Amino acid sequence: MLISHFWSGETLRSRRVSDIVLSGTVDVPAPSVRLLADWERQTSSHLILEPGDVEPMPLARARARWPDYARCVRAAAEWTSTRGLPGVLAASDVALMACRGARYHHDGAQYGGAAFCNLFLSEDKELDLHFPATDLRIPLKRGTVVIFDTGQPHGVIPRHRGNFDANDFAPDQDAIQIFLTWELSIEGPDVARTLQIEFDVAPSTAMQIDEEQVRLNGESTSVCPHSGRWCLMG
Repeated sequence: MLISHFWSGETLRSRRVSDIVLSGTVDVPAPSVRLLADWERQTSSHLILEPGDVEPMPLARARARWPDYARCVRAAAEWTSTRGLPGVLAASDVALMACRGARYHHDGAQYGGAAFCNLFLSEDKELDLHFPATDLRIPLKRGTVVIFDTGQPHGVIPRHRGNFDANDFAPDQDAIQIFLTWELSIEGPDVARTLQIEFDVAPSTAMQIDEEQVRLNGESTSVCPHSGRWCLMG
């Protein structure tokens, strides 16, 4: 049993971590040459992404160079509406992110009260978003959109690989993916229903801890960054 303990206001609540992943493809225009050049400068000179890193990008700066931003957001919003989530993106915080692959991890220690909706903006670079618990692989290309529980381990790996290896991301290899991400409140009725979230499943544990975390069968755990497997913490 995988349980996320998350802050709800000033109270820690517990919930089951959903293994439901929604994915699809929407029609979004290719970023302009100017915008792509600016993203390349940001990732190479300012972020200096190492293999496996996932870092925020300056969204306001990008929007000033991105006439099709609203069109991309609208495409994602229309897709989420067809999945029973009308209006959730408009009510959610959005950020622009970059990754050079991604080590296996979960985000439940910081975003346990959310699900993520990601819209990928880069072309196909032979990378997959991989959920090791179910061995679900989603090919990443421009227009790929995905919604998943932040407590579910995931990584971005080459399509031909079954684990994360930094050696797969050579310095001269173009393996950076740019994506928009929204934080969807997990307590929102539509989000909770769509992901089939059960709340307050471990109230006694929630009363004994003081920070967000994900536990496996009641035990503190971490995710192996290379395999995505759960590891009990001593």
